[in-house]
Amino acid sequence: MTGATVSNAPLLSVKNLRVHFPIKSDSPWPWAPSRILKAVDGVSFELRAGETLGIVGESGCGKSTLARALLNLVPMTDGDVIWHGESMRNAKPAAWQTKRRAVQMIFQDPLASLDPRMTVSQIIGEPLRTHFPELSTKEHNARVLAMMLRVGLTEQQINRYPHEFSGGQCQRIGIARALILKPQVVICDEPVSALDVSIQAQIINLLKELQAEMGLALVFIAHDLAVVKHISQRIMVMYLGRAMELANKHALYDTPLHPYTQALLSAIPVPDPRKERAKNLALLQGDLPSPMSPPSGCVFRTRCPKAVAQCAGDIPDLRQVTTQSQVACVLA
Repeated sequence: MTGATVSNAPLLSVKNLRVHFPIKSDSPWPWAPSRILKAVDGVSFELRAGETLGIVGESGCGKSTLARALLNLVPMTDGDVIWHGESMRNAKPAAWQTKRRAVQMIFQDPLASLDPRMTVSQIIGEPLRTHFPELSTKEHNARVLAMMLRVGLTEQQINRYPHEFSGGQCQRIGIARALILKPQVVICDEPVSALDVSIQAQIINLLKELQAEMGLALVFIAHDLAVVKHISQRIMVMYLGRAMELANKHALYDTPLHPYTQALLSAIPVPDPRKERAKNLALLQGDLPSPMSPPSGCVFRTRCPKAVAQCAGDIPDLRQVTTQSQVACVLA
């Protein structure tokens, strides 16, 4: 077994990525201008071999849109995605298809991401048919069966259909499909949010084992901060399409620097009832603003308990505050 190692050269570099969607105006006048929904608005980070970058934030903050933009499943509006030193900003579809041999995705809903008309063998083997059509039937079937066994499925299940499996088993099928090409990077878009807690632990441990064996780099998106801490080396906190904090997991959980990160961490339940009742909650006021009309300056300022006048005018970018933490806050 080969342990995962972290290289200095990034496999993935994201530079000021923006994904904006034009939304048709609800005005009765046909000449009324469209409004712009800023799903992702200037996000930058790097990912290295063997590393897991966790991405957290409230629903609607742009996590899933960011994940899809990394694979060109939604087009980027501005910025750049650089794979292995190659800019993909103006890449042709053929270039993206070649790149997807090394970059795969695991989706949130395990059953909805599988074609109900295909057997397990067909689902897992589909990437092989697309990228390696020269494989013989014997080689193809051998690879599919080996990957099934590795993710915890059995040979007897090879001709069954998705509806015959539990949610956890369907996610194992999705993982097998993503790893059959032996990629370098796997983007996990909330892969355990639809599963029971006990099944979540099994899937997380499976991903960690596969990462150690194959040297995978993971982008792991989740709502559960405890899950993200368990699997990640670095964590990025997003709010309304922007990165609020990017830090080593120990630095982020021990000494969070951004007020939004502090609020998220204070909401994590503690198993001990006495400690849970005694802890100070950093509750946020108000609702999440609309991404079509975000606040001026810092997008978090309307809910921030520490906001000052400067926050309304300046749009803070991530800046290095400590050796382990980058924070987008004028007060940090």
